[in-house]
Amino acid sequence: MYFFFLFLLLFVLCGFLFFHRRKKKACQRICNMNTCEKCEKLEDLITPFGYCYNYKQDIFSTTIDAWQRDFGYTEAYNRYAPRFNMVFDSEPIYFNYKERTWLIQFWKGQYGINTGGEVGIYYSDSIVPPALRNLTLFQAVDNKDMLPISMHLLKGECTLGMMRKKHWWLTIFDLGEYSSPSELSINISISFPNKEMMNAFVASLLEKGYTQEDLYVCGTKVHFKYDTCSTCSLPFFRGLLCRFSQWKNRNFCRLYLWATKPFSSSLDRVLCLYYCLPFAFRRLFQIKRYKKQKRN
Repeated sequence: MYFFFLFLLLFVLCGFLFFHRRKKKACQRICNMNTCEKCEKLEDLITPFGYCYNYKQDIFSTTIDAWQRDFGYTEAYNRYAPRFNMVFDSEPIYFNYKERTWLIQFWKGQYGINTGGEVGIYYSDSIVPPALRNLTLFQAVDNKDMLPISMHLLKGECTLGMMRKKHWWLTIFDLGEYSSPSELSINISISFPNKEMMNAFVASLLEKGYTQEDLYVCGTKVHFKYDTCSTCSLPFFRGLLCRFSQWKNRNFCRLYLWATKPFSSSLDRVLCLYYCLPFAFRRLFQIKRYKKQKRN
């Protein structure tokens, strides 16, 4: 037993020294790069995962042609999310328009070591009865049906990020930030092509429990705040799984921040992780990879 613990101690010590040496070289390499070189390198690394980096805000978002687009959305993705360390509130807004059932969904919460928020737009090929909506696989809207979306993600009164774009899945991810979903809120604006579609969406929001005072309508644009969740009560065992996942997320955030010292920006931290621990970098940007796995 003594020799086992001695061997374990030596193994840990060797691993620490190896990491320290590799990290030192990585820090020197990053410090020798200018900002443009860093941004170009990071974009090359994360674009295949469907993500892009916003240097001014130091946040990550998703690209229009992200690979996730091919796999649409179904409620099963949310059910399995805690198994992949994703714990969030979600609010689906279903409405019928032009012989299709549309789904505009909001998410806010913790995605591994990312605090984030999302607005996704999907539709079916036909009208889906309410009883079957949770079982239906909705496809991401085509480019011609994307809508202008504005998101302002807050943690309490603190702004984590702001994005405005015509998109099918607009997101904000703040890397290394740990949050409980209840701490977060999103100010959302969505512009619709006509009043018919806007009215169908607003009617569905009102059915969800929003009031006229919660909404601000200007022309065909709807502004509202997503902070409380009307559909987020969890069964006992799923609640336990979410708490366990959050415990892991909190500790992984601390580990990430420690491993990427002395850097403070996500740009430098992610590059440091890539040069020091490439396997950890790949794992980091596999957010929502579970969607593909569950569909296969």
